[in-house]
Amino acid sequence: MRPVNIVLDTNILISALRSGKGASFKLLTLIDKGSFKQNISVPLFLEYEAVALRESLSLPLSKADILDVLNYIAQVSNKREIFFLWRPFLKDVKDDLVLEVAVESQSKVIVTYNKKDFSEVHKFGIEILTPKEFLEKRGLLK
Repeated sequence: MRPVNIVLDTNILISALRSGKGASFKLLTLIDKGSFKQNISVPLFLEYEAVALRESLSLPLSKADILDVLNYIAQVSNKREIFFLWRPFLKDVKDDLVLEVAVESQSKVIVTYNKKDFSEVHKFGIEILTPKEFLEKRGLLK
């Protein structure tokens, strides 16, 4: 199966950092295996970092470990420059950061637990899936 461009919503990262047992964590472990290509922008990455560090007290990882994971994501993801802004398009401006990267990278999927927050992105031909749905669809859930 050909790799597909995706964008991870911030809640997927936080869920993966919170537990090593769920679909979010599985997705994060596959980020550099060639089944899909994660896309980020500087604003989206800064959002990942801000939320992860803000949540660090409730996560089972040290700040150094969290920064290591963030650096890994930055290293293996496609970096996208955003030359247009879709804001405001969605109800939450932070979700617009995800949408902008998805549109610019021609991503087929946004992976999120907040599917209702992205209900309008079907207009761009982007599918909204949970981590489990994405992994199942790609045949990666074992």
